[in-house]
Amino acid sequence: MAIDFTLTDNQRNLRTTARNFARNALAPVTDQIDQEPDPLRAFQLAKPAYAEACEAGIAFSMLPAEFGGGGLSNVDFVIAAEEIQAVDPGFGTTVLVNGLGLMPVWYYGTEEQKRRFISTATSDQSGEFIVGYAASEPPGTPGGTANFDAPAVGGAGMQVTATLDGDEYVLNGRKYWPCNVGGWDNEGANLSLVIVRTDPNAGGTSGLSAIMIERGTPGVTYESISTSAQRGAPNCEIVFDNARVPASNMIEGTKGNGDLVINRNFAWSGPVAGIGAVAIARSAYEDALQWAKTYTGGGPDPIISYQYPGYVLGDIAAKIEAARYFCWKTAHYLDQHGYHGEMLGAMCKVHCTEMLFDCVYKCMQVVGVNSLDTKNRFHRYLREASLLPLYDAGNFGMQRRRVHGVMSDENFDPRAFMDDEPVEFTKSMEGIDTIPGPRQEVPAQRATEPSAAR
Repeated sequence: MAIDFTLTDNQRNLRTTARNFARNALAPVTDQIDQEPDPLRAFQLAKPAYAEACEAGIAFSMLPAEFGGGGLSNVDFVIAAEEIQAVDPGFGTTVLVNGLGLMPVWYYGTEEQKRRFISTATSDQSGEFIVGYAASEPPGTPGGTANFDAPAVGGAGMQVTATLDGDEYVLNGRKYWPCNVGGWDNEGANLSLVIVRTDPNAGGTSGLSAIMIERGTPGVTYESISTSAQRGAPNCEIVFDNARVPASNMIEGTKGNGDLVINRNFAWSGPVAGIGAVAIARSAYEDALQWAKTYTGGGPDPIISYQYPGYVLGDIAAKIEAARYFCWKTAHYLDQHGYHGEMLGAMCKVHCTEMLFDCVYKCMQVVGVNSLDTKNRFHRYLREASLLPLYDAGNFGMQRRRVHGVMSDENFDPRAFMDDEPVEFTKSMEGIDTIPGPRQEVPAQRATEPSAAR
């Protein structure tokens, strides 16, 4: 059959390996990580599990085998990611970000850069080599990341600058929300890919690039952000104060194309975030189903025997199955089309993560007030569900805008994904509904004017 959802023997083994790792290495510490109030300490609690992930080849499994990575296809990576994120989605994000930091080097770097950065990461034997990815910036005016590709000078969000000075770039500015970048001690990840503005006189569609920052770079400081969910994924604020970075660390093909790096990266991570939503919904569903089969609510039979719990849980099961196969489809599309799937990746991420919140809350309704007891895990599922639509490029802003941009193109074929045809993503599709510059002050209308009285 051309369409077959049966896993191969290798994929079954991969799923079993990932499931056993999650059960044995993550499950014993995940609650402790979630409850630890200090965000850096919470991340450090995952360090022994991360060392096991490095030894098992999980930490860099998404990278090409040619440069020492695991060589997993996107479909294989998604299959493994579901098992890990069903136990601890924050740990899954940490591994995902290794890819967000190094995959662009594979896409756009020179052969020397691929060996210097990717091979160094995959050959490290310390069990703690970690890679960050820094795009997001603080809110402000202008600020943030959602309008990173706005065409107007001074109106775009990305404000960290990299100015060429001889054979070095000098970086200044702040990033906010990047993951993994602080490393295990907030002294810096081993490597971090940072999106910077190399042309301050151009808008985001031509003025952005990606440069690699190495641990120990002077002039870079990190401070942890305490988040309400995914406590095992370390988010930081980074401050660059005249940080000098070798010009050879600028990833060659990203010069003036940092906007495309961002869109392609989040297309790749779309089905991984989507399968994270499937994983959390699966865990909530399994817990609610077990509750319904044992809890009577004072009646003669467990509540699963009654219509409402049975119907609701059946609907949840259907949504989980549908979302899983959407993730598989998207991952397969990326495998088929050179890791390009800017529109489909966004659609997958939006659909699956917004499905999650509904599923978790319906599970809580089945369990009732007991879902609020912290000895059950529904409080955590609900927090994780609220996070997923907002992170990894928010569904409102970056994800839906990418879909809008591609769909609005005059050459877009609405049957392309059904027919497994490539959909090119170009700079002309960016910034479709961004604000092109600072808003102009408009004089207030008098209440007597017709437009004000409508």
